[in-house]
Amino acid sequence: MPRKRIDTEPDAHGHFGPYGGMFVPETLMAPLQDLEREFRAARRDPSFRRDVEYYLREYVGRPTPLYFAERMTRELGGPRIYLKREDLCHTGAHKINNCIGQCLLARRMGKKRVIAETGAGQHGVATATCAALFGMQCVVYMGKVDMERQALNVFRMRSLGAEVVPVTAGQQTLKEAISEAMRDWVTNVRTTHYVLGTAYGAHPYPVMVRTFQSVIGREARRQILKQEGRLPSALVACVGGGSNAIGLFYPFLQDRGVEMIGVEAGGLGIRSGKHAARFADGRVGVLQGTRTWVLQDSEGQIRLTHSVSAGLDYAAVGPEHALLRDLKRADYSHVTDREAVDAFYTLARWEGILGALESVHAVAWLMKNARRWGKKDLILVNLSGRGDKDVQQVSAWSAKHGGPKA
Repeated sequence: MPRKRIDTEPDAHGHFGPYGGMFVPETLMAPLQDLEREFRAARRDPSFRRDVEYYLREYVGRPTPLYFAERMTRELGGPRIYLKREDLCHTGAHKINNCIGQCLLARRMGKKRVIAETGAGQHGVATATCAALFGMQCVVYMGKVDMERQALNVFRMRSLGAEVVPVTAGQQTLKEAISEAMRDWVTNVRTTHYVLGTAYGAHPYPVMVRTFQSVIGREARRQILKQEGRLPSALVACVGGGSNAIGLFYPFLQDRGVEMIGVEAGGLGIRSGKHAARFADGRVGVLQGTRTWVLQDSEGQIRLTHSVSAGLDYAAVGPEHALLRDLKRADYSHVTDREAVDAFYTLARWEGILGALESVHAVAWLMKNARRWGKKDLILVNLSGRGDKDVQQVSAWSAKHGGPKA
């Protein structure tokens, strides 16, 4: 009997099984419903699809390479390792795949102002880039702490013409930036589109972001079949909100022989409480528009998070990832700050690639677990961004905690 098809498509109300939904103020229900209608119409419109494909090819630089990491393969002594080089996208990360799609959708809707939240700054840079490309006003909300540790990306956004608004509430990181962006959207919804940067939030954002990011997995699937004549044994990707991971995973969903591993930020360790590993130490709750796994206390208050990586420093995870975990279609693990920084240096010294602190969480997990597979296996790691933005952060971290072990 053929295996039952794995179905993670949201229902009419945006629920991925028990997760997802539209937990927003009444004033945003109609705009979200309008956005869903426009998105569905755009997906069916050949001219919209051609526009997206054109800008991804001619402006972003797709397809990105699938690179055989020969030295890493040799040094780890296990499977053949491939890196999906999203770090080579224009602006330096996968984020622009989604921003091109959403800004074209905003243009289709007649919206001339876009807003965004950002943690590590890559989504902010990508949104500012696309706003400049399409002649739109752009405002980016960013936690003050993140602005300090990602000063290079703040300069890049402002150089592109965006207004970068520091958020000083709470922990002054990504969660607070999202809250401020949502407040702006409520106030200016008639003229403004909110370019949410990850596969999170109220419906239709999780499925919309996944749709625009799934170009990663579609390319990787074609490339590995061309280069090796078979599918990989496993996919590995870091998971903050989860856009780069779901973009890689989704086109392989029905390939049961392909393992999927998402890697969260273990920070200073789970016992320390200073981490962002939702599946390791969280519980199901509602945060910023959706029901999913959240770091919260017994009274439902959102806990503080920590990661050396600004892009993974978030208290919740995308709802489709929560469903994939329930279905046992994907596994989720975590690595510490120390392991991630060591992987940053190791990737640089073994392959001549500076990976983003987010992305090297996936590399760190593979370094620990490569011996699970044999020499005939293929492992595909999504290198979701480049690490230029992180060099000062890594340098400061190393000065405080000690240099690389690699």
